[in-house]
Formats: sequence, C-alpha cells, structure tokens
Amino acid sequence: MKLAGLVEYDGTHFAGWAVQPDQRTVEGVLSDALETVLRYPVKLAVAGRTDAGVHASGQVVSFEADTEIPPSTLAYRTTAVLPKDAALRRCVSVPDDFDARRDAKARSYEYRVVNDPVRSPLNWYRSSYVSRRLDFGRLEEAAKMLRGKHDFRAFTPARTYHVRFARIVSESRWERSGDLVTFHITADSFLYGMVRALVGTMLEVADGRREVASFGRLLSGGGRDEAGPSVPSRGLTLVGVKYDNLDFGGST
Repeated sequence: MKLAGLVEYDGTHFAGWAVQPDQRTVEGVLSDALETVLRYPVKLAVAGRTDAGVHASGQVVSFEADTEIPPSTLAYRTTAVLPKDAALRRCVSVPDDFDARRDAKARSYEYRVVNDPVRSPLNWYRSSYVSRRLDFGRLEEAAKMLRGKHDFRAFTPARTYHVRFARIVSESRWERSGDLVTFHITADSFLYGMVRALVGTMLEVADGRREVASFGRLLSGGGRDEAGPSVPSRGLTLVGVKYDNLDFGGST
C-alpha cells in the first residue's frame, strides 16, 4: 500500500534532508528507522528538501509499504527507533498514485528573528538574532509586495539548477510578539535558498540600509548580488504542505 507520513525534526544537527555520504541527514535516519520496523528498505519521496540546519514541523513524505502494520502503529514504532530530534508524527494510507513532492500544491515556511539588544539563549537554535532596531512597519510593507506572481531569480544563487524563476506567493506577512518577529510565507514552490535571501533583504529594508522601492524592483528579476545576504538557516522552519486530499488530522 501507499503511505504518507508527517515528519517533524530539529535540523540543528542534520546536514539537511537528502542522503549524503558520511553525513547525518533526515532522510538517512528516517529510512533507517523504517527499514528497522518493516524489515526491508523503502524509497522516500519528500515534499521539500530542506537544507542543513533547517527545521520542519510539517514535512511530508510518501512511500510504498508491504505490511500488515496499521499506519498509526507504524508511525509510533518508527518514531520509537528514531533519534530524539526526528519523529514520524503521523502516517495515513493514500491512493497508489500519490507522490509527496509531485502532488504538493503549496508549501509554507516560517522564519523567526529575535530583535533585541541582548540575544536569547533559549531561542538560539530556532531563531536568528538581530540586535539593531528593526522598523516593523517597513517589514510589513516589504512583505505585502511579495504577494502574487514574481520573478525571484535575485533570491537564489546565480549558479542554479532552476530554469523557471517565477513563483506565486499566496501568503506573506510578518508577525511580532515581544522581541520575536516571525515571517510567514506560502507559495506554490520555492527556489533554492529563496526564503533566507528574502528575509535577509527585508531586514536591510527594516534597518534603513535599503529602500522599499529597491526591494520591489528585485521582484522583477535581477542578479543575486543585487539582493541582501541570506540569514542563518537555524531560523527557518517548514511548517506545512498543502494537498488537495490529504488530512493527517488526529490519525495517531
């Protein structure tokens, strides 16, 4: 049968999602755990290949399994043998033609920034840190400009495997709670490094180093050297993937 799984992980000590020689990866530990439980190797399809240090609360995988183990039990047993920084939170049956990557309609990320003169140790591994004062109004103004269809080539490395740079952003907003500011973005798909480059450029707008209009011009194309620096990966979390007919609900 075909199964879909909801995967959560703290990316701090992972070299990203994808298996790499001599590296600890999320795909590697999850594949090993599933093989331990099922007694045979599985091939995983994943909604989004996160980079080293990036976290996930809403990553989605799909795989085939020839087993009598109920999906909910499989999630429990697999998590029991996973390391403490990863979990298969949910597992459900899906149609045989379901593919976690191909069938994804949109992906959502959050990026957290602690904005205070003094850093926060408790937030260090889940947020970046900016001591200089940020103008929240300018952050909001920049975020609004991202909504809709734009050319994001200025926000991905110049040497890239991408051939199409247009993406459709359905949600883009900043939220503030005390000294924590969080960027929320949802799009049909993302270019490599896109969110971290967008946040880095918006932070330049927020501290006065870049005009809002300059940021807006980059949404029609441009070189990577025209945008701001990428922010650290530790502040980024994949929080959700949208599908037409997939609901993990309370299926534990």
